[in-house]
Amino acid sequence: MVPSIYRGTASSRKAGAGMMKLTFLGTGTSMGVPVAGGFLRDQLAHDARNERTRCSAWIQTPRASLVIDTGPEFRIQSIKARIPFIDAVLLTHEHMDHVAGLDDLRSFGYERKNPIPLFGDERTLTSIRTRFDYLFGDNKYPGSVKLALREVSNTSFAVEDCDITPLPVLHGALPILGYRINNLAYLTDVKSIPEETISLLKGVDTLVISGLRWEPEHPTHLTIPETVLEIERIQPRKAFLIHMNSYVDHESSNRKLPDHIKLAYDQQIVAID
Repeated sequence: MVPSIYRGTASSRKAGAGMMKLTFLGTGTSMGVPVAGGFLRDQLAHDARNERTRCSAWIQTPRASLVIDTGPEFRIQSIKARIPFIDAVLLTHEHMDHVAGLDDLRSFGYERKNPIPLFGDERTLTSIRTRFDYLFGDNKYPGSVKLALREVSNTSFAVEDCDITPLPVLHGALPILGYRINNLAYLTDVKSIPEETISLLKGVDTLVISGLRWEPEHPTHLTIPETVLEIERIQPRKAFLIHMNSYVDHESSNRKLPDHIKLAYDQQIVAID
């Protein structure tokens, strides 16, 4: 289980006093946009915001630098965003589009005395130990990243000045986690949100939530119209959509959405009240 307070290091390399910044490192589906082979590339090429790497986010506060998920393009994403240091990584679930970049955390361990804390539920951390066995125990490869696995359940915890509440949601039938970090909530790969989680989202300022496509309905993901209905349940001040596929055009989709709901795009930076 996670301790109530976890202290990071190098806290001077953070956002300015009194502010929180969110950088969308990636906003695309499990295959990215465009997909390998260039599916629909020509139709999307008129707007650079339509090029979407796998979902990941960077949160900066005056004392903390947190990453949510490390997908296959994490190295490239982190270079573009100029991430200098990571205090902790929050994992939503074990699917490869959310964890395949774990090895790219190696360089972020060079200036640390302690392993990088990696937070996730029991199933996700078990999967990490198995699929990335060379990072742990007797199989640990020399020079590979040092990770400290921190199991979370439904109990809130803190990393520096970030109060973090796990947010259970369903990805189809698979239970996964979102996270509320102070006044920001991040939910990806969502199909349904239990009432208990809706109550944990009460009063949130900024909501990040997945919306796969406009139609048709999908068995494990919310469509954009379904996501809008969930946003109405939660009632944040503003909301950003992520995890869009190759059929979603940025500008035309934004014109169809309410003013307080917009599609996010890769490397977009948002200030959080």
